[in-house]
Amino acid sequence: MIESAARHLGGVSKGALEQFGSVGAYYASKQKTFILIGSIAYFAAAFVDYRWIRWLGIPFYLVSLGLMGAVLMMPNSDEKVYQLQIGSLTFQPAQLGITAGILLIAWLLQDLPKLHRWFGAPFIKIGIIGVSAAVPFLMVMKMGDMGSALVWIPVCVVALIIGGIPFRYLTCMAFIGAGVLPLLYFVALPLVSERGPERIDTWLRMMNNRDVDIRGTAYAPYYISMAVGKAGWKGTGYKSDIESGSLIAKGFGSKTTFHNDYIFGVIGEEMGFRGSLLLLTAFAMLLIQGLFIAFYSRDVSGRLIACLVVALFFAHIFESIGMCVLIMPVTGIPLPLISYSGTFVVICMFLLGLVQSVWIHRNSRPEISVKPADA
Repeated sequence: MIESAARHLGGVSKGALEQFGSVGAYYASKQKTFILIGSIAYFAAAFVDYRWIRWLGIPFYLVSLGLMGAVLMMPNSDEKVYQLQIGSLTFQPAQLGITAGILLIAWLLQDLPKLHRWFGAPFIKIGIIGVSAAVPFLMVMKMGDMGSALVWIPVCVVALIIGGIPFRYLTCMAFIGAGVLPLLYFVALPLVSERGPERIDTWLRMMNNRDVDIRGTAYAPYYISMAVGKAGWKGTGYKSDIESGSLIAKGFGSKTTFHNDYIFGVIGEEMGFRGSLLLLTAFAMLLIQGLFIAFYSRDVSGRLIACLVVALFFAHIFESIGMCVLIMPVTGIPLPLISYSGTFVVICMFLLGLVQSVWIHRNSRPEISVKPADA
């Protein structure tokens, strides 16, 4: 699907076109390289006991904060300000930040209460989760990557639930959050994101069948949703052209982001409802297996790792697909394992390797040596 979605792009060298035959094949080949690297990360994380990997939470967390700080210091003001250039590849430190945050939260919530029971108090757990998430959340919002920042919200909610926070605390936090939501939308959001309020307003207007500017802010969501909605059961076919009635082939939508942010729009139009249903079923099976593994985890950290990875994947899937069918505003977020995104593909496979490690080592117990009693 990346090969089909990326065939409308330009900017590829003549040598690359001669080697791969088309622009789409070039991007598909690069994605295969990222998948290969991700496979190495997957098996490395799967076969190493996660109780050792979770100790990397603090160094990973500090490194990710340092990289995000370096990005914020860059004198670049375009839309890709949150990316670091490493050779010919671009790196997104925001994705590393949430991975490090998952490891850090899983480690702290399990091991800190062993030092003193005071660390097991609900307020302390809430503070640990809040501080661990708030710093990278604010830094990512400052970068302008609202989609990657909002993913922290469901991850934190799941961390609070699995971390054992009493229901009365969660209810109180929910009421407080609902009370400050208008302040966040009307005051805080315009300060950290110029396009955020505009995108949400456009989405609300479209949801209520009000007039929108389909040549301006509503251009991409309008035509992407139209492409998905008119595809029918079978769709227009793989690599459909203008003659088959493909809106994407006609250039409607966002040509530069079909292969990453709007990949589901391409799948929905070309593969139809049956292809979309197959993809959603596969994702549902993956998430259910993650929850199954969490249920059989040997400790709290394994349960947290599995559940937080499921929360991360669900947030990306719901938002990425939702913005293509107008049930969510546009935020520019990749679809896990499907979108063209080198950093995110590798990190997703690493996280799935961690979940696999929780399952592989579910019956492992630390050896306890007992000295024989003196006769």
